[in-house]
Amino acid sequence: MQDHSQGDRLSWGDTVFLHLEREGMPLNVASVCIFDGEIQFRDFTQSVESKLPLLPRYLKRVVSAPFNLGLPSWEYDTNFDLKNHLHEITLENGSETKLKNIAGGILGKVMDRQRPLWDLTLVHGLTNHRTGLVARLHHCLADGIAGVGIMNVLLDASPEAPRLPKRRVRLQVPPGRDPLNALLGSVVDSYSEFVKRILSALADLLSMAERVVANGGSLPSDEVSRFLPELTAFTERLRFNVLYRGPQKFAWADLSLADVKAIKQTFGASVNDVILSLVTATIRRYLEFHGDRVKGRLFRMMVPVNLRGSESASDLGNRISLVPVTIPLDIRKPQELLAAVHKRTEFLKSMHAPELISLAGGLIGMFPTALQAAVGPIASRLPITPFNLVCTNVPGPQHPLYLLGRKMLHWYPYVPVGGEMPLNCAILSYDGRLYFGFSGDRQAAPDLRRLEGLLRVSFAELREAAEIRPPYKKKVARVKRRPRPSAVTVRVPIAVPAARTTAESTGEAESPGEAESPGEKASRLEKLEVLRQLVA
Repeated sequence: MQDHSQGDRLSWGDTVFLHLEREGMPLNVASVCIFDGEIQFRDFTQSVESKLPLLPRYLKRVVSAPFNLGLPSWEYDTNFDLKNHLHEITLENGSETKLKNIAGGILGKVMDRQRPLWDLTLVHGLTNHRTGLVARLHHCLADGIAGVGIMNVLLDASPEAPRLPKRRVRLQVPPGRDPLNALLGSVVDSYSEFVKRILSALADLLSMAERVVANGGSLPSDEVSRFLPELTAFTERLRFNVLYRGPQKFAWADLSLADVKAIKQTFGASVNDVILSLVTATIRRYLEFHGDRVKGRLFRMMVPVNLRGSESASDLGNRISLVPVTIPLDIRKPQELLAAVHKRTEFLKSMHAPELISLAGGLIGMFPTALQAAVGPIASRLPITPFNLVCTNVPGPQHPLYLLGRKMLHWYPYVPVGGEMPLNCAILSYDGRLYFGFSGDRQAAPDLRRLEGLLRVSFAELREAAEIRPPYKKKVARVKRRPRPSAVTVRVPIAVPAARTTAESTGEAESPGEAESPGEKASRLEKLEVLRQLVA
């Protein structure tokens, strides 16, 4: 993977993520992986070290321009030490609950700006001889799409464990630039980038105008009158839309991707529509569990949209736009909810919302860097709720990945929280499963893990509406163990009393016509067996 950056400068969008971060509120993209088998930390270190030449950006740190006169730059860390970026933790009888607690603590810490902004933590001691991995990247280094690409480099597509180098890999780190050249380069690069952004904005406006004319110049009036008021309405705070305080919690769940695609096919929607419907239904159930009113209320999600082309899928940095999807919370029938989501996402596509918002965001990013650096930490503390929740969906590889020959069983994504959005959701597809990661503030959502069960209930309801049966589980016959015979076994006949009828046990007389027939008894036992399996 090459380092496709704009020179050695952060983009305007990447710089915004850098300046919005404050102590206690990190802006990282991350994931928690679980591998089948035990992985030695020494082998893990050698493996990462051998892959670093393919990721030159991982050897660079962010250096602000002198007096913030220009964009920050990526400079090689002349004191780079891999030990600062690889960590290990050992748990005793490590359950998934313990792993979630560990992950929440790691993900809630701000990384040291004097070093490259990434780290990997190997977690030993999980049950069933498994190993966990918590991977963090700062949002200025990569978005979700780029983060998946980086994991594809660090991991392998083959179950064969690669040969580790016998000698340590020497990482060639060039010397840093002198301050005067850095200042001049920063000013020149920032001015050049500013001109490019203006020209790009004009080109985007012209392109959007051409597409509107090609589509007839107008949108259907009924859709505009129905959906535009939802888009322009102020976001109504929900119970978790309070100012972020920390610390963080992390919860997760996974669903069948094949079933989601079958639901999509049945109702004529997209995979993303199904995901947004599931998240909306889950949040509705969460609010109702706490006794909140949902009738007549709207739920607004910020949905990142990938703006990369196929040729730039592995580029670092951020290439995304943000789209507001606003859904009524009081739609209870799952198929009606999915239809409502689909109509609104199609409306947003027809009005080119991703391009418009990307253009607006680019113009905001043109504010002087010094102003961004001063205002960013303050903006994250303002009581403003532009959205109720971030919901990002990232496509991952649909084949297994391996670390040192150990198969990655689960891959749970993480999206940062902050401001008045202290509860967010990230979704990642991997190897036939959809993995949901719920990140949240302990103060705003103390029962964050309740969302895991509510998501499964919403999924079961939507799957039932699509008439998709859950996979059949084979019944395992239980083998009765015979007691070990003693040296001398004496068999004594025991008189077994006849079974007492209901009337005998209650002292009431049973009429001749009330006796249970063999057919009724068989039907009753069959129903009891079905109920037993459902409860189990």
